[in-house]
Amino acid sequence: MNKVTIENYKLIEGVREMLKTHPRVVIPVKGNSMLPFIIPQKENVELARVEAPLQMGDIILAWTKDHYVIHRIIGIDGDDLTLMGDGNIRGTESCTMADVVAKAEYVVDQNGKKHYLYTPFRQRASRLWNVLLPVRRWILAVYRRTILRIKL
Repeated sequence: MNKVTIENYKLIEGVREMLKTHPRVVIPVKGNSMLPFIIPQKENVELARVEAPLQMGDIILAWTKDHYVIHRIIGIDGDDLTLMGDGNIRGTESCTMADVVAKAEYVVDQNGKKHYLYTPFRQRASRLWNVLLPVRRWILAVYRRTILRIKL
């Protein structure tokens, strides 16, 4: 079976259009910015229309200046959102509520099993991960060199 590569921008615009008629869309994950909670090339993300107010800790697909990202909301000030990927060790990105395309609801593993992103355990883990920001670099280095290699 041949693989088809689609530019990110075109893919996301397709997601935006599909969400007008479908409640959910599944897309592949590229990049390490959401490690360890979302694993690239191993998991897909199921996106849903944003139907309720967004909250701190929500994972969203949004346009930020010149590209799309799937990142976690770490700050809300009116309509302005501050985002940061779980796999990032510094730097944030900004967008507005109008720039949000969808909210990530599930990760889908290679076996097709869906894992809800907002279970109490996952929410506690993401809060702890946020507290560990000063030492994330070392934790991620160990994770990439050990656990992630085992999974690959």
